[in-house]
Amino acid sequence: MRERPASGAGQNGRVPELPEVETARAAIEDAALHRRIVDVDDSDEYVCRPHAPGQIRDALVGREFTAAHRRGKAMWVDTSGDEPGVDGPSLGLHLGMAGRIMISGADGGQVSGGDPPAGRYGIDADAPGRKPEWDRFTVTFEDGGVLRLFDKRRLGRVRLDPDLDSLGPDAEQIGVEEFADRVGRGTAPVKARLLDQATLAGVGNLLADETLWQARLDPRREAGSLSRKELRTLHDALGAATRSAIDKGGVHTGEFIASRKKAGVCPRCGAPLERATVGSRTTWFCPREQV
Repeated sequence: MRERPASGAGQNGRVPELPEVETARAAIEDAALHRRIVDVDDSDEYVCRPHAPGQIRDALVGREFTAAHRRGKAMWVDTSGDEPGVDGPSLGLHLGMAGRIMISGADGGQVSGGDPPAGRYGIDADAPGRKPEWDRFTVTFEDGGVLRLFDKRRLGRVRLDPDLDSLGPDAEQIGVEEFADRVGRGTAPVKARLLDQATLAGVGNLLADETLWQARLDPRREAGSLSRKELRTLHDALGAATRSAIDKGGVHTGEFIASRKKAGVCPRCGAPLERATVGSRTTWFCPREQV
């Protein structure tokens, strides 16, 4: 399930990246597993393409979600099978640019994850007056609770048995040697290598800028010019930035992110930031420290 380009993205260009998707996966793991499915609203033909209305419903009703997984920005949920030891179909859930997973319990309590609720497109996720069509896909459980994909922009995606073969290893899980071998080659700018989902799954525009700033590397550097030491530093910076963003609720919490704007300055040295386009993406960096 490929994401669309990020033109017209949310506030400050923010879109769900690996950390936001991880919060959605964790919400499903915490609140949606082992609850019998009694109904599914898969009537949004655009979000649920190529499935016809009712196809996902027919595949899921009577089953339970048994495990929630993520690779990069892709997320999928296993389901129970028709007999012991046999799994049912998996359900792929992609948040698009502004999607949020909302899960309610039988008592009305709610767990959620994905695009931050205070974001430009997520702010109305819990509002009583939200438009019903913003809930693009809904699963109803036997206990009366629901799981829904809230997505005002209608760029999320739901699919049975999603194909993940085009994705590289997960950016949070990859080891340093494999990271260096995959990222540190070729003439493409290092930021473009980080953003290539076939090279490394999960890094988006903001996480890339945060990581490169933490590693003090120029995003325009040819990836193949980086030394093994620089690649180890970059790997460690990516891991630290990713874990911090997961813990704090999203990539917008990064130390560098608030400075990515006109007249922004480096949080470390105070130098005016420079703006460039790398891999067709707007890029901010410190010209004094990132070399």
